[in-house]
Amino acid sequence: MRDPVYQTEALIAEDIDAYLETHQHKSMLRFITCGSVDDGKSTLIGRLLYDSKMIFEDQLAALESDSKKVGTQGGEIDFALLVDGLAAEREQGITIDVAYRFFNTEKRKFIVADCPGHEQYTRNMITGASTADLAVILIDARKGVLVQTRRHSYLCHLIGIRNIVLAVNKMDLVDYDQAVFDEIVKDYAAFAQSIGIESFTAMPISGFRGDNITALSANTPWYDGPTLIDHLETVEVLASVDLDRPFRMPVQWVNRPNLDFRGFSGLIATGSVKPGDEIRVLPSGKTSIVSRIVTLDGDLDEAVAGQSVTVCLTDEIDCSRGDVIAAAANPPEAADQFEATLVWLNDDPMVVGRAYWLKLGSQTVSVTVQQPKYAVNVNSMEHLAVKTLDLNAIGVAEIITDRPIVFEPYADNRALGGFILIDKLSNATVAAGMLHFSLRRAQNVHWQPTDLTREDHARMKNQTPKVLWFTGLSGAGKSTIANEVEKRLALMNRHTFLLDGDNVRHGLNKDLGFTEADRIENIRRVGEVAKLMADAGLIVLTAFISPFRAEREMVRNMLPEGEFVEIFVDTPLEVAEARDVKGLYKKARSGALKNFTGIDSPYEEPLTPEIRIDTGAMTIEEAADYVIRQLLPLK
Repeated sequence: MRDPVYQTEALIAEDIDAYLETHQHKSMLRFITCGSVDDGKSTLIGRLLYDSKMIFEDQLAALESDSKKVGTQGGEIDFALLVDGLAAEREQGITIDVAYRFFNTEKRKFIVADCPGHEQYTRNMITGASTADLAVILIDARKGVLVQTRRHSYLCHLIGIRNIVLAVNKMDLVDYDQAVFDEIVKDYAAFAQSIGIESFTAMPISGFRGDNITALSANTPWYDGPTLIDHLETVEVLASVDLDRPFRMPVQWVNRPNLDFRGFSGLIATGSVKPGDEIRVLPSGKTSIVSRIVTLDGDLDEAVAGQSVTVCLTDEIDCSRGDVIAAAANPPEAADQFEATLVWLNDDPMVVGRAYWLKLGSQTVSVTVQQPKYAVNVNSMEHLAVKTLDLNAIGVAEIITDRPIVFEPYADNRALGGFILIDKLSNATVAAGMLHFSLRRAQNVHWQPTDLTREDHARMKNQTPKVLWFTGLSGAGKSTIANEVEKRLALMNRHTFLLDGDNVRHGLNKDLGFTEADRIENIRRVGEVAKLMADAGLIVLTAFISPFRAEREMVRNMLPEGEFVEIFVDTPLEVAEARDVKGLYKKARSGALKNFTGIDSPYEEPLTPEIRIDTGAMTIEEAADYVIRQLLPLK
């Protein structure tokens, strides 16, 4: 029964303020326990609470009494009863809802979530895992790796938990056999590698007997690793990792108490900020300088991830709730189309095309979900073709918001990559989601301004239709030269229309990404539009990277002979990269921008273009004049 020397820390009862002061500056670790049903999760947490002396006298007395009445340990203390608070949990001996408990040691404070093991309570498990820095995956030493072990491991990895502890529990029931432990670790390691878990810490324990929980056990002399509590006290927490990332602060409130003060309040998600730092407000892109960092206790010289502050700026710029204040030199993206993983949490299945509210941090927008690309069978990791998502289903789908939102991939930033979906009628949370990437270049795609109105283009008269196909690397000058050529053609009373690569991705091709297949489809659609415009008698100018020869030849074959004019804007990669007007090459070199032409995606130069422009030898005006001379005489 009870430890005769068991006594909680006296300072808690004597002077709660002094007690809190001693623990104010300790770091905090949030972790979860998960695994299959009856693997001992609640018992382990109860043992941690007991051994850390976080149970008061009246609680301990009640625990002893309840253990005799409804316990499962033959009259001995049933530590699981400290956590399983629902009547149904005690009756069945299982965990249904997520139970949160707080405890601390001399080195660190802890919040632990006891997650249910049953498959039907997956949504509860996801809730507990969403804020965790570490997961303790329990395995019953008698049963080994089970389906729910795999399921919860996959969910932990999906939700972004990178610190995994494999706790082989109930070693006392297998006589502390090392061979049993080694075989379980071997089986789990093979599975973990298959789903992308790079590393984990395995340890043999007994939650009921206390082996290797707070002290190394004499029953496992073959184990020389850390105890569970030692590992929990020393593992790196997510907050410390966030400090090394670029500054990000979602704005929760515009603080304007009087005419002389205006600040922007929020919780710093990542990085740090100081007065004098240059910032950028997203999605508007406006920049300013931090003048003050204000808190209730006074101004700060620096604020870091995890702190709630009010940031004042030197300029009166438009910034409101839902915007994100970020480091000016390294801002996040803004986009309105994404690929995302969804965990469906509602009893009613997802309705494809229905508008839901999407809440990401302080941003709330309307969103529609497309038919899932696939659902994941988390028991076998198989991808399944589905038309919707049911309760507890996990799938990958494309989502479209009604306006751009500021984001980062969930793998890089939970605060700007994790979201929930809310039913507009019931206000029920129906799904949790994790953004993978935008389906287009987000804020890197800009409207290319042109000098002619659609009315100018509508006045079609006698002329020979042409498709002037400008191709070259990003930053080569395609759009600028094409725009200059169109202006000269207008002075000659020619009827034209300019299709720009960025502009069509805001409408016609907004559903396409930048994979090889999407690039091919992008050019096919543009070719069809150019053909229709040429059929209408227009001179069509197009400015696209169009990296593959086969697709340029495909467009050529759509048109009558002589109407397709390939114009190669020949700019060496190093020159285009040096210009880097939109900062895309820098992002591609850092790995932040995938499938970027010239870096990790190929560009196939034209073999026999009708016109070649050497941007190293020609100015914009000279290049435009050269194109006009090659096209003359135009009827």
